[in-house]
Amino acid sequence: MSVLRAAWVSGGVRSEACILPFLLVLTTGKMKDNREFVPFSFFLALSDEQKEFQATARKFAREEVIPVAAEYDKTGEYPFPLIKRAWELGLINLHIPESCGGLGLGSFETCLVTEEIAYGCTGVQTAIEANSLGQMPLIIAGNDQQKKKYLGRLTEQPLMCAYCVTEPIAGSDVAGIKTKAEKKGDEYVINGQKMWITNGGKANWYFLLARTSPDPKTPVSKAFTGFIVEADSPGIQIGRKEINMGQRCSDTRGIVFEDVRVPKENVLLAEGAGFKIAMEAFDKTRPPVAAGAVGLSQRALDEATKYALERKTFGKAIVEHQAVSFMLAEMAMKVELARMAYQRAAWEVDVGHKNTYYASIAKAFAGDIANQVAADAVQIFGGNGFNTEYPVEKLMRDAKIYQIYEGTAQIQRIVIAREHVSKFMV
Repeated sequence: MSVLRAAWVSGGVRSEACILPFLLVLTTGKMKDNREFVPFSFFLALSDEQKEFQATARKFAREEVIPVAAEYDKTGEYPFPLIKRAWELGLINLHIPESCGGLGLGSFETCLVTEEIAYGCTGVQTAIEANSLGQMPLIIAGNDQQKKKYLGRLTEQPLMCAYCVTEPIAGSDVAGIKTKAEKKGDEYVINGQKMWITNGGKANWYFLLARTSPDPKTPVSKAFTGFIVEADSPGIQIGRKEINMGQRCSDTRGIVFEDVRVPKENVLLAEGAGFKIAMEAFDKTRPPVAAGAVGLSQRALDEATKYALERKTFGKAIVEHQAVSFMLAEMAMKVELARMAYQRAAWEVDVGHKNTYYASIAKAFAGDIANQVAADAVQIFGGNGFNTEYPVEKLMRDAKIYQIYEGTAQIQRIVIAREHVSKFMV
């Protein structure tokens, strides 16, 4: 894979970009604003720095995560020793700017690391990725003081943060959020309940989306405000750890906010800007989520292939049966294409393009593929695949959430259709 230089032409202005390890040619076309996309190629190579991050993450996943993943899945214990180790290796908080003590890496590098860690255990990867999701609104819209205070502390010690948006009756329907923030003097008083918050019981601080306009007719784009909330603020009640189908070592909880006071200095950007910030964060974090799904898919493919080479039926290894070899071929095709999808979406972020379309394609496709490939791996293992002594049943359970969190597979299709059709609208 190779460092790639690609050109995007807009009114004669050329933007040079980084990497994408596959050959892609875009046919010339015009958008409704008359931007032209011209054919360009990507060549196969990673930079030495990217190879180093990938190798470090791969070594960590294979030597430190995989040996203990099954036990964490069984106990549901939060994998803080692994998170601390990942923090020491520089595999967490990759997005944090250098001005705040971080590495300031791009989305592409983050995705490379995410895929490798997910190969080891997506429960561990989700706990780590939740930090990126919690940080992203602050990276996008925080002022210098907010960034240095809240992002800076995450680089000084292995602390976690969380993204508090989802509620018991408001998941995909973000506009249905009921949590309210009322301004009183120099503070906002927050009341409401959040649900399915990853790192909810482990976070040092939260990004929280709350309704600040009491008028139900206020447009969604102006009705909500983003806040940074200290997790130890009086009035916060953290619920029990939820026991989920998969990714069981990830910490998922409900959180109640009762008369929680937040200083006005902790408002992100401005009152009423929260919804836009929250949605823009998804554009940046969906490529890494897709990369996590690809990591799981690659693990399922590898486990199934090794098993097919060892298991014998009718006097030969089952990989020699066309039915099984064709299954492996289909799985391999899907994994490679899903990887290309997240890499394209990440590249779009790194060159400064609006990537809503590609982010949703990557997230939807990789999430679907993870479920298909994991199910096929179980099928190749046969009865053993249904047993907890073998790794693929965990992969199948872990895969399902990729079609649900950070925007369901159905929501992604709504976004993709909207973005696609808009290209043809004048």
